[in-house]
Amino acid sequence: MPAEFVVPWRARYYEVDQQGVVFNGWYLSWFDEAISRFLEAGGLDTAGMAAAAFDLQLVRSEIDWRAGVRWEEPVEIVVRPGRIGTTSFDVHFTVRRNGEETCAAKTVYVAIAPDGSGKTPVPPALRALLTGE
Repeated sequence: MPAEFVVPWRARYYEVDQQGVVFNGWYLSWFDEAISRFLEAGGLDTAGMAAAAFDLQLVRSEIDWRAGVRWEEPVEIVVRPGRIGTTSFDVHFTVRRNGEETCAAKTVYVAIAPDGSGKTPVPPALRALLTGE
């Protein structure tokens, strides 16, 4: 996969607040959709993750906003893998409008056993997807 994975997006009516821009809470939903598309493109959809005996849990997210996105504005959500540890990994997200960065985020995910028994090492298939190998 390329160094950055791009998900085209368009701000929806119900995501916009009284200030006329996308409400901050929606960005986490956008990033959740983007990481899902990234994983699916790499063959790790829900069934693929179940077959590899893991799931993901978000444990931390930091978001820096630079400009608001308005209703119907087309943007790109860019996904870039970052640090990979034993059980956790970072993913960097950027929202771009016409090449301009409107916000940037870093989210930390932990690989967990699907039965809820706790952390598990990042599976080889996921590690390969994150490193591009």
